[in-house]
Amino acid sequence: MRADQARTLTIVLPALNEEEAIGGTLRRCLDARAEIQRVARLDAIEIIVVSDGSTDRTVEIARGFEEVQVIVFEKNRGYGAAIKEGFAQGTGSLVGFIDADGTCDPHYFGEMCRQALDEGAEVVLGSRMGADSKMPRIRRVGNVLYAILLGILCGRRVTDTASGMRVIRRSALDMLYPLPDRLHFTPSMSAKALINGLRVVEIPMRYEERIGTSKLSVLKDGVRFLRTIFEGVLCYRPERLFLMAFSACLLLGLVLAANPVEYYAHNRRIEEWMIYRFVACFMLGSAGFMLLAAAVLANRMSALGPKRRDGDSFWMSAVIHCFAWKPLLIFAGLSVLGSLVLLAPGIWMFVTSGRITLHWSRIMVGAFGLMVAFQALITLVMLQVASIWVETAKFHERESLRRANENAAAGVPQAAVALASEVR
Repeated sequence: MRADQARTLTIVLPALNEEEAIGGTLRRCLDARAEIQRVARLDAIEIIVVSDGSTDRTVEIARGFEEVQVIVFEKNRGYGAAIKEGFAQGTGSLVGFIDADGTCDPHYFGEMCRQALDEGAEVVLGSRMGADSKMPRIRRVGNVLYAILLGILCGRRVTDTASGMRVIRRSALDMLYPLPDRLHFTPSMSAKALINGLRVVEIPMRYEERIGTSKLSVLKDGVRFLRTIFEGVLCYRPERLFLMAFSACLLLGLVLAANPVEYYAHNRRIEEWMIYRFVACFMLGSAGFMLLAAAVLANRMSALGPKRRDGDSFWMSAVIHCFAWKPLLIFAGLSVLGSLVLLAPGIWMFVTSGRITLHWSRIMVGAFGLMVAFQALITLVMLQVASIWVETAKFHERESLRRANENAAAGVPQAAVALASEVR
């Protein structure tokens, strides 16, 4: 049986000074193995403890369990770093982790593995947000807020973004890495999995009060969690942030323009009080156009980043079509032409008489049209630059693959190829 077809599980327990809880947690994991194997029809389970610079008896206690592999970091490297090291040294086709503080029940691994193996899930989360959860209230509120934010940014929803008990298909790790080394490892994984279109499943589970002192700082780690969610969006779908900001500009601009438009429709004239709304609407219009341009540019440059599983959304595809070189050039030309029509009488008046009596509204609309046309031309140039970068990167990738295939066919060791590249 191939490694990717095996039904095996690696359970990683990251531990930092957990001498009060590690023994009990490991006994529960070992006792749950038979139940987990029965529910998920697993062939084997391995358990790995990664001591993340512990200075108490955590390592000594963990080494007392013969069936448990123990990895020791001499210095603290972080919660995420410990989990990733356990994944790297484990052999399971499924990789999972559970906090060593006694808060989670390892029996839930059975259903989580079954979801991954039989239902096609790539990431399975244990949700701690049930009615019987003993999670502290402030952390529960934070989890709800992060879940709402992630749902808005990703278009998909989970209830527990920072769950400390999960199962992941090993084949899905390439779509999730890189992941941070610290406590924001879990929300970062949630964000990347949702944004990149991985199949994420949640199952409810009990959550008990932890044994010992929590390592989580609500404020400091909360800020890290927030930053991590935005970094995940910027990594895979940066255009979503720009499109959301554009939508906000559009909505606010329509609200501000509604009253002047209604007044003009009834009275056929522009009043002086409208000037402030004109200025605000034109600023929002300019910002909105720049946000659309940034969305298209980010989408084009995303080809240089991690591979994305899903294609572009309908709205993103429509914006990309509008920002092709021909429509964008036509738009810029029409904007310049319209602006000149509005401004030409004023320009001629200034040249011939040295004064301007043109209404301020024509000047503002004309200036806005010229500014947007200039932005369109700059965007066109930047999109061309991005296209050149992408094509160059793809060329070098194809060449590297071709050389690798030639070397493999010739029997040249990869180490020798790497050494030759360094020498060059």
